[in-house]
Amino acid sequence: MSNPVALAIGAHPDDIEFMMAGTLLLLKDAGYDLHVMNIANGSCGTAVDDHDTIVAKRWQEAQDAAKTLGAQLHPPLVDDLDIFYTKDLLQKVTAVVREAEPTILLTQSPEDYMEDHMNACRLAVSAAFFRGMRNFITEPVRSATAQKVTLYHAQPYGLQDGLRRPVRPDLYVDITPVLKRKREALACHRSQKEWLDQSQGLDSYLVTMEDMCHEVGTWTGKFTYAEGWRRHLHLGFCGETDDPIREALGEKILVLNETNT
Repeated sequence: MSNPVALAIGAHPDDIEFMMAGTLLLLKDAGYDLHVMNIANGSCGTAVDDHDTIVAKRWQEAQDAAKTLGAQLHPPLVDDLDIFYTKDLLQKVTAVVREAEPTILLTQSPEDYMEDHMNACRLAVSAAFFRGMRNFITEPVRSATAQKVTLYHAQPYGLQDGLRRPVRPDLYVDITPVLKRKREALACHRSQKEWLDQSQGLDSYLVTMEDMCHEVGTWTGKFTYAEGWRRHLHLGFCGETDDPIREALGEKILVLNETNT
């Protein structure tokens, strides 16, 4: 019997490592096979390189990060800022979902500070929904799949929505034991430290990630570092009570809002 699969879909190289990699590492340790995909290639993540140079850099960095996570990396599909909710892009993302056949799909928050992030979320949700529709033709063509898949939304970057309202998760994952490995995966995105320092005034790329994880951890009153998740509605995806992250990670999980479980 093959291992269960967890697939993470983000907008740009480093989004997964920032907000999802701790949970992925714990799922890997629990016996899951990991797949990751950045829908965009990182083409705008630079103040100094031309398009082809930064795309090549970020593809190599994404490969290095995936290797650190022990995950299979799927190639990006479009340039940055070209992530739109279109049929052709849905066909391509759905093909990846059908190839991976995940029972857990991790993606970004429906509300975030950046349109690419929110559009990537919409694409991932729809692709998971379309996985079993035999008459929805993917690009490349992949056969429909019938497995149940449970979707989880990561925290938005900055832990608030675009109107500065705090976003609180329902499910918390204790990533303290794997924080060092998460940091190593994020550190693979070497070009982004300089870019984010210049474009967003971040003092330290890695410290910023740790600070966000620490803040989420403090919300639990229990974990030092945590990643937070909100579970998507089950309709069209899985059973109403399915919660495979909770089942796989056991004591590393804290659920604070039982009405949403």
